[in-house]
Amino acid sequence: MGGPPGEIKIIYLRCFGGEAAGASALAPKVGPLGLSAKKIADDVAKGTTAFKGLRVTVKLTVQNRQAQIEVVPSAAALIIKALAEPERDRKKEKNILHDGNITMDQIYEISRQMRRDDRSMAKTFSGTVKEIIGTARSVGCTIDGETPAHWHAQIDNGEHVCPE
Repeated sequence: MGGPPGEIKIIYLRCFGGEAAGASALAPKVGPLGLSAKKIADDVAKGTTAFKGLRVTVKLTVQNRQAQIEVVPSAAALIIKALAEPERDRKKEKNILHDGNITMDQIYEISRQMRRDDRSMAKTFSGTVKEIIGTARSVGCTIDGETPAHWHAQIDNGEHVCPE
């Protein structure tokens, strides 16, 4: 049941931060491993409180019927968190415009985190920064009062050099 002892199973799931993931959706994934879906859902809710109201990916590592929970936030979730917007009720407020402003230093920090977690496809750090700037554009925020397209063009033509 659940494979040989000591075997490590990894399960990824997407859920809203700070909320219990649906036990009915978890049951087919964790039931065969001998785990309680309700207990896992409560643990996920505790582990994702920093990303309350945002959709994040959660990595469950199961070994010997013990589950470790690791939050793997996307670039968009990190940018929205950096905007420091007030918490909202996702059931009541829809189609939120994230029209805030973040600093280039925050973009660098998010880029470093994405590279550290091997979640960037870019070869260079400036490529990762451009990935994050593109995500900031799709989220709808500005960077140091300028549009993300402005920063993208400056990095492309060498006017702005990213630190390593």
